Amino acid sequence: MINSAKQIAKKSKSSFYYAFKLLPPEKRDAMNTVYAFCRKTDDIVDDNNTTLDIKFEKLRKWRIEFEKAFRGHSEYSLLNKLGTTISRFDIPLDPFFELIRGMEMDLQKNRYLTFDDLSLYCYRVASTVGLICIEIFGYKHKSTKEYAINLGIAFQLTNILRDIKKDAEEGRIYLPQEDLALFNYPEKALFEKTYNSNFKELMKYETERAKEYFDKANQSLQLEDKPALFAARAMQRIYSRMLNKIVDAEYNIYEKDISVSLFEKLGISLGAWAKYSLVYS
Repeated sequence: MINSAKQIAKKSKSSFYYAFKLLPPEKRDAMNTVYAFCRKTDDIVDDNNTTLDIKFEKLRKWRIEFEKAFRGHSEYSLLNKLGTTISRFDIPLDPFFELIRGMEMDLQKNRYLTFDDLSLYCYRVASTVGLICIEIFGYKHKSTKEYAINLGIAFQLTNILRDIKKDAEEGRIYLPQEDLALFNYPEKALFEKTYNSNFKELMKYETERAKEYFDKANQSLQLEDKPALFAARAMQRIYSRMLNKIVDAEYNIYEKDISVSLFEKLGISLGAWAKYSLVYS
């Protein structure tokens, strides 16, 4: 049985949970529902107790049940609630299906040859979430969609850099193969957790790329839309803090725990709410 959307979001202790905690009740409930859908979709792929074939089948059934939810006929109450949320906020359906395609990529690939390949994955698993969320937050300028797309890629790149060690232990390398070759840092070194000058230069290159996407996001967001998107801005600050911690650790993600504390997340979220909801109101 699937837990309530709020329970799933709260249990995750995700940055998302703290960022949208200060939203108005209806929007907060909608965000909890969307997050729970994303979490449950991701859990299908991350389940280490099932075979690849079973994961594909579960993901196929999840997609079918999602489609049934448009009419409130899914066997999962969460998906029926999501269907109501989609209707209430007039959320386009394409980002949801693209998100599921992104999860399928995780079942099909554990290497990415070029950054173009990786950026498609980042769009599908992260930018799509942003495109869904802005419909709930509300916005006036079309450029806010570009904000969501670029911010999602920045978030996912940050996650990838933070999780290099964990992903490698599961046989996954998200860093583009062309980048590993460019900095003469072979897969063997990554699996052996080799921390050397080549790795530091590689990581500096990747963190700069993530920062570029944060900058692109900032350039796309109009001042008029900032108050409604304070939760997204809070998330942006949390992930920027995480990226800066990677830099401050001199990129040694093999030996150092890179995380943003609960206290920091709460402080950042409250600060964003105060700035954009009070100062700009």
